[in-house]
Amino acid sequence: MIQLSQTRCSFLLFAVIAPMALAEESSSFPGFDRCEVVPQAGNQVSFQVDGIEKVRWHYGDQYPRPFFFPFRGPSGTSLTRMGHPGAQNHDHHQSVWFAHNKVNGLDFWANGKGTQIRQKMWYAYEDGDNEATMASVCGWFDPDDNEVMEQEIVASLLRLPHNEHALELQITMRPPQNRETVELEKTNFGFFAVRVAKSLSAHFGGGTLTNSEGQVDEKNIFGKPARWMDYSGPVAVGQGDERTLVTEGITYFDHPENPRYPTHWHVREDGWMGASFCIQEGITITMESPLTLRYLLHAHSGAYDHRKAEVVQAEFATRPGFEVTKATRKHRQFEVRRIGLPTEDR
Repeated sequence: MIQLSQTRCSFLLFAVIAPMALAEESSSFPGFDRCEVVPQAGNQVSFQVDGIEKVRWHYGDQYPRPFFFPFRGPSGTSLTRMGHPGAQNHDHHQSVWFAHNKVNGLDFWANGKGTQIRQKMWYAYEDGDNEATMASVCGWFDPDDNEVMEQEIVASLLRLPHNEHALELQITMRPPQNRETVELEKTNFGFFAVRVAKSLSAHFGGGTLTNSEGQVDEKNIFGKPARWMDYSGPVAVGQGDERTLVTEGITYFDHPENPRYPTHWHVREDGWMGASFCIQEGITITMESPLTLRYLLHAHSGAYDHRKAEVVQAEFATRPGFEVTKATRKHRQFEVRRIGLPTEDR
């Protein structure tokens, strides 16, 4: 059990929501993992808890870049959307996605630039009672189909109490084998962004944008450092006469071990938020010095709760990151596991 130096109240709240300490209801199907990564037809992967999809990964070559959609809330309604509600020139806003505006002088953010991010292979899918994890690797290709950067992605769906969940991401950027360096230039745009559902948007819906420092709205938050960002608001649940509104949201956490923590944020009242890693300066990546970043998206019930976010951040901060290794178990090529934890202890 991870120990935290916090008040008794915070500790008790932590004990309720920490995914590694879940002691809730047992599975209805002994011997089956509650959290699963389930490959689907059409280059898609479904992340599920108790057979219910929480998030889906799309990596088909027909897209400029892979993305997660939907990212569902506790009610089952998606908290994200594909594209801007009022501007087709923002169709590159694909729910939850990775991109960067200036990589070796190339634009990997906007559509129609001839660049593409493609998944080259998946390393491992790991199911478990408290989390399900996927590890894969993507290539960032220029208009001539030359690879300019490689990105390893580890995505883990964490099961939380009260039907909540979180998507933990660990991304590692490095040069491909044919290059020595990658230049990530100064820009507001990149690496990891979220386009929320229309109803969560502060402009198009009834949502509120809040950061870890208690600041509210785009004009007070844009470009400022914060430990996390939250977009919460109403979402519709059900159909026909049974359709009702509930309040849910996404809290987007930066990890304390990330370089440049706490990150500066690029946020908009029209409904998106992104950790802006290169907003102040660029960075040069080498094979000896790759760039690893960790983020967490918490799908929560109710309005933004600062005390709850503090506890989720504390637990995220102490949870080990991931490593991808050659497999030691039968019928596997690779394995993904928490650093320092045996595979069988997942």
